[in-house]
Amino acid sequence: MIRIMILVLLFMYNAMIAQDFQGVATYQTKRMVDFSMEDSKVDSEMQKQIKEMLAKKFQKEYTLQFNSISSIYKEEINLDAPQTSIPGVELVIVGASSSDILYKNTKEKRYTNQRDMFGKTFLVKSLLKDRKWKLAQETKKIGNYTCYKATATLTVNKYNNTVSDDNTNREPKEVVQTLTVWYTPEIPVSNGPSRYWGLPGLILEANDGEETILCTKIVLNPKKAIDIKEPKKGKIVTEEKFNAILVKKQKEMEDTMPHGDGNSIEFKIGG
Repeated sequence: MIRIMILVLLFMYNAMIAQDFQGVATYQTKRMVDFSMEDSKVDSEMQKQIKEMLAKKFQKEYTLQFNSISSIYKEEINLDAPQTSIPGVELVIVGASSSDILYKNTKEKRYTNQRDMFGKTFLVKSLLKDRKWKLAQETKKIGNYTCYKATATLTVNKYNNTVSDDNTNREPKEVVQTLTVWYTPEIPVSNGPSRYWGLPGLILEANDGEETILCTKIVLNPKKAIDIKEPKKGKIVTEEKFNAILVKKQKEMEDTMPHGDGNSIEFKIGG
């Protein structure tokens, strides 16, 4: 009887310690820019400048505030970041906003994504995907942490990246990509950047073939306690409903924005 009581007390103590475990991880993102331009008026030097501008647009910094069961992932705004622009080129990124907040609850296997789009706020709610991770014995160091490799497959909608005066092929195509991540059991939370999760340790690096997310800093159990709250503001929609709204708004923009004035190039990127 005494032994059982001791085991129960130890279990309760460990559960309390896990619940109080907190941390903040900082991530930087880079995206591979792959597109072509059919317009013969756009020379190779201009195309090079546009690719560099796009690459800088996707170099962002995020923070992941986490405890043992939940997290908040959001972009950190860098007011000192250099503004890049090219005369005659207009870049429109549809669907992505620096004020977006992603809440994950790994215990309940669900997420809430607060998304701002065209002056409206949405709460996208859905279940987290259970990925079929393939664990490997391969290791590497990221900072001071020993990380293990894991892979999974992703099915994503990919748009045609060819830009032309008559770019009518805007329907997405489903493609299968390999997701490679590196996680550390030294930080025992089943979490990571973006919607990545489901491994026996915090994911410090992720690469889906187009975007790389790399952890650059970790603070465990910071002096100032972290208050992780699920976003409540916005119209509740499913992921499917939000994607349908996004496609509709993008088509409306294409119909209303002027095209082909001979002096400007316009292209849009889904966020």
